Amino acid sequence: MPAAPTTVIGTASRAPDTRKRYRRILRFAGWNLAVTWFFELLLPRIGLTRIAERTRPKRMQRFARRFHVLAVELGGLMIKVGQFMSSRLDVLPPEITKELEGLQDEVPPVPFELIKQLAEAELGLPLWRAFTWVDETPVAAASLGQAHRARLAPADAADTGLDAVMLKVQRPGIDAIVEVDLAALRRVGRWLSHVRLVSDRVDAPALVEEFAATSLEEIDYLHEAANSVRFADDFAADARVGVPQVVWERSTRRVLTLEDVTAIKITDADALRAAGIDPADVAPVFAAVMFDQLFTNGFFHADPHPGNIFVTPLAPPADARPGDPGDLDDASETDAAVAHPWRLTFIDFGMMGTVPANTRSGLRKMLIAAASRDGKGLVAAAQDLGVLLPSAETSELERALTQLFARFGGMGFAELREVDPREFRDFGVEFGHVVRSLPFQLPENFLLIIRAMSLTSGVCSALDPSFNLWNSVEPYAQQLIREERGNLAQDLGRQALENLQLAWRLPKRLDDLVTRAEEGRLVVSNPALERRVGRLERTARRLISGVLFGAVFIAGAIVRADDAVFGTVLMIVSVLPLLHALFAGRTGPRDR
Repeated sequence: MPAAPTTVIGTASRAPDTRKRYRRILRFAGWNLAVTWFFELLLPRIGLTRIAERTRPKRMQRFARRFHVLAVELGGLMIKVGQFMSSRLDVLPPEITKELEGLQDEVPPVPFELIKQLAEAELGLPLWRAFTWVDETPVAAASLGQAHRARLAPADAADTGLDAVMLKVQRPGIDAIVEVDLAALRRVGRWLSHVRLVSDRVDAPALVEEFAATSLEEIDYLHEAANSVRFADDFAADARVGVPQVVWERSTRRVLTLEDVTAIKITDADALRAAGIDPADVAPVFAAVMFDQLFTNGFFHADPHPGNIFVTPLAPPADARPGDPGDLDDASETDAAVAHPWRLTFIDFGMMGTVPANTRSGLRKMLIAAASRDGKGLVAAAQDLGVLLPSAETSELERALTQLFARFGGMGFAELREVDPREFRDFGVEFGHVVRSLPFQLPENFLLIIRAMSLTSGVCSALDPSFNLWNSVEPYAQQLIREERGNLAQDLGRQALENLQLAWRLPKRLDDLVTRAEEGRLVVSNPALERRVGRLERTARRLISGVLFGAVFIAGAIVRADDAVFGTVLMIVSVLPLLHALFAGRTGPRDR
């Protein structure tokens, strides 16, 4: 296979270019980690929390703007990282997500001559022999490749039954760029693994490896083609979903030829209305299709942003009339077209996720618990999924979730925006310590699940600002409950056995409890009180160290006027209590 053209990444310039790119990514990450450490960890330790809070929105916005510039200039996986951050509305502030929203649309295209050279090298023949026409202006330019409209040569058109196709070609030299970006991200992941605030919640290196595996699959177009076939098989009997056909004879690892299925972009409300389609009708169907992928099929589109989903109007057969006899399959197709005179057409299957059976079961339990406003069930599902460690003391979290459901459960995003912000703040003050003290973590396979759900929610809200995800969750949860009833006998049998074992052990446990009380060995624990006492003790010790630092430093400054050496020594020694005031409790037991 011929090497990529030297105008993109030449043999002589490749090493210095990649080293420069690598260093630039690390410099950006290192500087912003240092700034975050200073404001979010250091200032609160010395009692300057208000400064950190007051400056946070501007700092977040400044970070997002700088990353935006970096991603557009470097391209490659930096665009993917920015896209992921823009979709994390659940954990990242709007200052970041809003700034990175349109990042994908700003990727500059590669000159067609370079695309043509790579495509011909991959296909092993001139483009004019494979296609009767190729549009030199790309339809879309993404971070890893770009797409051009084309028409198949007559022989291929006769074999496939297709004429209009989409020619998707990788960016020349993207393999080397991805390799460098992954090396830099792995280094940043190792840095984050040493930050307890991060490492307590997520295994950053494992998260990077998951991102790496997904990215390497994305630049293998044969893998993408196989994904599209599997996805099409999952929805073969579902009239709501369409998938483009693959032209295998004109596809390789770096070139992919697909049926051109371009239609109405899912969030183009004006075009939908012009076609007689109400955007508000599309939102629940899209949500239901995504739920089917996640909770039923276990194989889902992990990048369902608006550019990857079309709404394709369906024209019912001209001779289709109610009561006409005919083939049953044709009749069902006609009924589906009448019920929904359009379908959702998915494209770009490079980023797909697989949900293992045990994870899918936990997700189903979480969905049912959320729809039932069951705080205890939601905590149990989180433990099953590994989001919350089984050893965690969860009674306070269950109480917090119960109150959360009671006040905000069932509200859509539009309704939540109308809630007084002070209510959220009061809730955060009351239960914030509960959430922070619990051993939450992000399982490795959750990166794509969270991305898919975040994008789904965003698309549905764009289609209908008043869209309430609960309206789609609840009927789906009811369907899952009905399906779960098939295992009801097993569940009841298992529960009866557990109750029997508990009854068998109860007399011994009661006897042991009475014995410990009589011997004075009974200990009653109040975790919240212990946390508060621990914090007060550490604050007192740090306050004493701060006063001692001030006293010794001032004494040194006074003595230094008469005895320069001794005064300087005192001022240097004052650093020791200062360090204790700043870092006391850093390696001690954490609040639980």
